[in-house]
Amino acid sequence: MTAVQPDIDTQDEGLDDLLRRVDPDRWLSSRFIGDLRARAGVEAVYAFDHELARAPRVASNPLLGEMRLAWWREVLDEAFEARAVRRHPTAQALAAAIAGHGLARPSLEALIDARYRELDEAPMDAAEALEFARETGGGVAVLAARILDPAHDPEPARAAGALWALWKRDGDDAALRAEAKRGASRLTPAGFPAVAHAALARGRAGSDLGRRLRITWAVARGRV
Repeated sequence: MTAVQPDIDTQDEGLDDLLRRVDPDRWLSSRFIGDLRARAGVEAVYAFDHELARAPRVASNPLLGEMRLAWWREVLDEAFEARAVRRHPTAQALAAAIAGHGLARPSLEALIDARYRELDEAPMDAAEALEFARETGGGVAVLAARILDPAHDPEPARAAGALWALWKRDGDDAALRAEAKRGASRLTPAGFPAVAHAALARGRAGSDLGRRLRITWAVARGRV
């Protein structure tokens, strides 16, 4: 099966501007990453996740969706085999993040694998939605925490990332919420921006100012 090159979401737009437009919650969290190199790495992972999420939505049928996901798997082939990476802004940024932060291929592959579930038109039940959130938003949060604080275990970030992802799909889970709070409290100040956006999953997001204040307060307390 030949992979289909995804269309570039926008022309002449940097990843930071792209994320501000398409992923404002996690973009706000990234404002609290003072190390610009680490911020660029986290933004590359967020942009990668955005592209994977788009694949099922923009494809006219499941086969085309699979081909789009396969294109991103080929990007990983190029990055991990030290070959020239195709000229796509997110692909280039992801390759730089892999090289600069030692990201593990299985963690990135897992983000691709999770998106195949969205190619199935059957609705997810509550258990499936929870697992999907853990694999997508949770997996991204773990990668972000690893970039931000490589000396500490990033796994506690998973539940908070999953809570945010589930909330974005209009879902909730009391046990996950409690786990997210415990996990976030175990992150260091350096790693906490990986999950700060989970603080928005406490009801309606509200105005832009309200969202900013909620995330700022979460970072100040180290709690979601």
